[in-house]
This record gives sequence, C-alpha cells and structure tokens, in this order.
Amino acid sequence: MRTRRYFISLALAAAAALGAVLALPAPPAQAEAAYQRFVPLLIDLSGWSGDKAEGMAMEMSGASMTAATRNYERGEARIEAQIMTGPAAQGALAMTGAEMKIESSDGRMSSAELDGFQVTRTYTFSDKSGGILVALRANALFSLSFSGIADDEALALAKEFDWKAMQAAVGQ
Repeated sequence: MRTRRYFISLALAAAAALGAVLALPAPPAQAEAAYQRFVPLLIDLSGWSGDKAEGMAMEMSGASMTAATRNYERGEARIEAQIMTGPAAQGALAMTGAEMKIESSDGRMSSAELDGFQVTRTYTFSDKSGGILVALRANALFSLSFSGIADDEALALAKEFDWKAMQAAVGQ
C-alpha cells in the first residue's frame, strides 16, 4: 500500500513539474528569433526620430503570433509601424478583402489594391490620425498607425517600407 501511494505521489509530482515547465515562456533566444527577421524591415525614416524596434513571439494552443513594432516621432506627430503574423493579423485583415470607399464629416475609410497589395486606409479629420493596413498574406500584415500628419503623407511614409521584402519575410 505504501509503495502504491509513493508511486502515485511521485507521478503527481512529475506531472506538476512537467506542467510548470510547459507553462514557462520560451527562452529569450527562441522568442527573439521569430520576430528578429522583421526588425531590419522597420527602417529609419528621414526627418523622423525612431525608437529601437521591439517584438514578441507567442505560441498557444497550436496558434502562433509574431509581431515587431517601431515607434517614430517628429515634433507632435507620431507613427507606429508594425509587422504582425497570426490570428490577430488574420482578423484585422478580414475587412480588407473587398474594395470600398466610405467618407463622412468625421473621416474616411477606403480599401483598394495598391502596388499589388490590398491596402486599407482610415483617417479621422479632427485629430489628423488614422491607420494603413497592408495585407502581406492571409495571416500577415504591415500596419502604420499615425497621428498629427495628413493621410497622404502617411501613405507616402508607408510606401517607404519594402512591402515585398516584408511579404517574403513572413513567408519564412
């Protein structure tokens, strides 16, 4: 009887230890490797001060997400550039499939093909803010969020990034 209890408690302890190990985050080198391939694609922008790019990689229940982000500023204007893969990107891209154009007194939204990519743009007039989503693949995107600049300038800045190189990088 004592031997049986010993083996049961040993098995439970081993299961608890295995669960604790599996719950630990990936070692930094592994997590870094997944998003590091995107960092060189978040380029310096002339006239803008850019922070160091940051990123993260996550795997959970068979789904994975990888993102790299870089923030820029020029006076009061702000930009955030991001490359993202995974279910969150896929969800964000759900509305980009069809061409559309909506305009109101508050702002505008459009989705159209540009340079071979499906691009969705939003813009709010009152605070000169908006976003640009570029579909790189069905589950990968490049986004540029901005405030304090006109949407045409934001699009010109977004086009300075190499979308084709991003598309190739997310395919890895």
